[in-house]
Amino acid sequence: MTDELETTALEQSSEITAEQPVEAAAEQVTEPQVEAPAAPEQSETPEAVEPEATEPEAEATEPEAEAVELEAEAAWPEAEQAIVQQTFKTKDEVVARAQEIANSGEAGDKNELNLLKQLFYKFHNAEVQEAFNAFIEAGGEEDKFMPEVDAAEPLFRQAMQTIRERRAAIQETLEQQKQDNLKRKLEILERIQQLASTPEEANQNFDEFKALQNEWKEIKAVPAERATELWKNYQLYVEQYYDLLKLGHELRDYDFKKNLEIKMRLIQQAEALAENPDVLQAFNQLQALHQEWKETGPVAKEIREDVWAKFKEASTVINKKHQAFFDAIKAREEENLTKKTALCEQLEAFETDGLKTFADWDAVTQKIKELQAEWKTIGFAPQKMNTAIFERFRQGCDAFFEKKTAFFRDLKEELGTNLAKKKALVEKAESLMESTEWRSTGDILINLQKQWKEIGTVPRKYSEDLWKRFTAACDHFFEARQAATADVRNEEKANKEQKLGIIQQLKELAETEGEGVIAQVKELQQKWSEVGHVPFRDKETLYKEYRALCDKIYDAYGISQAKRRLNNFRQNLQQRVESAGGSLANERERMQRAYERMVTEIKTYENNIGFLNAGSKKGNSLVEAMNKKVEKLRDELNLLAQKIKAVDEQMAEEQG
Repeated sequence: MTDELETTALEQSSEITAEQPVEAAAEQVTEPQVEAPAAPEQSETPEAVEPEATEPEAEATEPEAEAVELEAEAAWPEAEQAIVQQTFKTKDEVVARAQEIANSGEAGDKNELNLLKQLFYKFHNAEVQEAFNAFIEAGGEEDKFMPEVDAAEPLFRQAMQTIRERRAAIQETLEQQKQDNLKRKLEILERIQQLASTPEEANQNFDEFKALQNEWKEIKAVPAERATELWKNYQLYVEQYYDLLKLGHELRDYDFKKNLEIKMRLIQQAEALAENPDVLQAFNQLQALHQEWKETGPVAKEIREDVWAKFKEASTVINKKHQAFFDAIKAREEENLTKKTALCEQLEAFETDGLKTFADWDAVTQKIKELQAEWKTIGFAPQKMNTAIFERFRQGCDAFFEKKTAFFRDLKEELGTNLAKKKALVEKAESLMESTEWRSTGDILINLQKQWKEIGTVPRKYSEDLWKRFTAACDHFFEARQAATADVRNEEKANKEQKLGIIQQLKELAETEGEGVIAQVKELQQKWSEVGHVPFRDKETLYKEYRALCDKIYDAYGISQAKRRLNNFRQNLQQRVESAGGSLANERERMQRAYERMVTEIKTYENNIGFLNAGSKKGNSLVEAMNKKVEKLRDELNLLAQKIKAVDEQMAEEQG
């Protein structure tokens, strides 16, 4: 194996650092003999941090402002993170540190800058939340909260802007330096190639060759895409030079010996790294060993392969540990992605359509805060999914709190409308509380009470006061009405007792027969009409019982009267016929004609009643009068029919 293979392996592994994203590192940590492009300089590698959330605005007080802080503090290892958080206990200390970095002229560590940013807005948001809670507890309305301007924020932003500008300038300078280094290394390669072109050049310019080698070692970063090509060409030309060198075996052997000593030391150090429990530290130290190996010249050709094999074997042990370390991180990241996806699904499963009250929204808000708290306990997801899953969770939080804000905005409008309605009812009730129109005003107030129940809730701070005013006005009126109508109620109770007495007398008369019953009934009816009002709830019951008793007595009286008239007719029938100078046949014929006239008259009344029922309600009283007339005619018709029957019976006796 040649040093060309050696340099290829060194190139591909020398620049990977522990600060690279997991995916990038895992892809580049391979077996030393596999060719791969040189990794970028450590200062250029992206850092394994979660996406930076937009800085929350000063007025952000809802939990969605909390969601944007979920990730960035995880950028540093936990131990370093804890140290930094213990160092900065207040927002002013964070600002002071940012200003210190800005004034130092240094670029600052990106991890520290990210954490300073997150700590500042944690302190800032905590102050805003505390002010918001105090505002609400003091009776303020949520949407009218305006946080005070944070005087420290412009200072912090200015310091961070200064640092960002300086880092950008340093990066620009570094890129230019890489281009300059590339140009010089190309010039060195061209000169070494010239020296390796002939034995004469090689022997005569050995000192110049060593100077070029030293200068090559001193030149550091070049553009990453040219690093492998440069190193391969450099190694090729150096070997060609040594193959042509004829200055003397002693000089060359001495150079090979010194290089062998260096490389054997590097092998021992690489083998010792296998005992280091800190995988990242061991890997970084291995990169330094590889860099020194690259800068060390070749050894004797016959042992090159063995020397390289030992160094490669020691490097492979460290690389495998490093690979396993990042494989474990990737597994944890996949597990974290599964957990975060589950949280997103829980968040997206919350239904807001059924949330109708403050308590409903607060209950779901608490659950979302619990999800946010759990999110903060979960580490990174894989880099290619980390931003997407973070945005998904953040959007879910934002969507909920936007709906919550809309609900409270609409609810506020509804509460305002209800408040105006109830104020109007209170004012109306208070304007009627002194009225003495007991019946009409009472009906109005009862209607106002029904309207009150139909109106929804009002803001809590007005609710109790409005209710007390409304009930006080209603109670004042009804208490006054009750006091004013106490005498009337007593009089109505006395009237009720009188009418109950009349009913009792009618019950007794209903069981009595005699000529004086009807006269007594009429006397009691006169007394009934003279008695005043009774309690309204008893009025109908008393009257129905009174009317039924009167009808019963009159019906019984009507039947007995008809019987007496029929008996009188039977007894005086013959005498009436003889005094009239007629006969029973003539008398029957006369009564028959009278019977037919009554039948015709009844039919006429019934037809007229039919027409009146089909007309307007104004005919109801006339219909009632006609019905009574028809009823009386039917009674007369029935009596006349019995008289005709009596005549027929008398005529049958005479003929027999």
